[in-house]
Amino acid sequence: MKAEYSKYLLQFKRPSGTSRGVLLDKETFILEISEGEKKGIGECAVFRGLSFDDRPDYEEKLQWLCENIQQDYEFLKKELKEFPSIWLGYEQAVLNLKHGENLYFPSEFTNGQTPIIINGLIWMGDIGYMEEQIHEKLEKGFHCIKLKIGVDWKSEHEVLQKLREKFSKDQLELRVDANGGFNKEDAKIVLQQLADLSIHSIEQPIKAGNWHDMAELCVQTPTPIALDEELIGIIDCNEKKKLLETIQPQYIILKPSLVGGFTGSDEWISLAQEQNIGWWITSALESNIGLNAIAQYTFTKNNKMPQGLGTGNLFTNNFDSRLDLQGERLFFKR
Repeated sequence: MKAEYSKYLLQFKRPSGTSRGVLLDKETFILEISEGEKKGIGECAVFRGLSFDDRPDYEEKLQWLCENIQQDYEFLKKELKEFPSIWLGYEQAVLNLKHGENLYFPSEFTNGQTPIIINGLIWMGDIGYMEEQIHEKLEKGFHCIKLKIGVDWKSEHEVLQKLREKFSKDQLELRVDANGGFNKEDAKIVLQQLADLSIHSIEQPIKAGNWHDMAELCVQTPTPIALDEELIGIIDCNEKKKLLETIQPQYIILKPSLVGGFTGSDEWISLAQEQNIGWWITSALESNIGLNAIAQYTFTKNNKMPQGLGTGNLFTNNFDSRLDLQGERLFFKR
């Protein structure tokens, strides 16, 4: 068995606003494992500024993996525990080596029979741009929309109010993601304002790492709270359990590239279900290679809520994809 990796720079079609500034491009790494004539491909989608493994020795560790690809699974898993995106790339490449073609998790989804329902993501920007995106999603038939908030709450609140005036909660599910944009006291006010608009949930209202403040919010919130960045960097299973027991959120959001790949996501899901905590899966600006694998994995988890998967349409130079978005339904083309 041999392995090699290559760096790839994804170019955004339009500068994309996030809580970490405006993104023009997105660095990623493609891992290829070969065994005889067979090949498996995976994506190590490090997210600069957010990933736990955004470290100076990232490529050094990728090279180490290529040189040690013959080592057994458990050894590599232990060695790569602090590099979740590299581990996910390895998991993908091994699964693809096994199943061939564009397959990672063969299922009714990859047979082209059953789609995954996804939410429509509204990127940050001026209000005009956000409203433009919202109208586009609604015209395409989305019943669940997620908006990034926390930059200009007054304007963002007005957008949500307008939406709710037009569409009841039964017609349109609204989720918001604050990316830690509020302090605790402001968050309490925002949580009530969101509840008044029947908002489904808010992701990460305050910055990650403030377990007790977050726990205080979760225990009394009128709007369900979902943890996102809070999960990043929590590697040990007992620590994961402790976090969930301490904060007791209503939901957790799983980005496989950031939380330890498919095995790490499985562990979080198992712990959440033990405590009756809801969850869903989202992508994190992967190319179509990683997005394809994450979509296939997501289908196997049998979660009927709208999932937060991307569509691959953000980039000008993405890889070919079998994924086909029809309205809010994500299909795999055979």
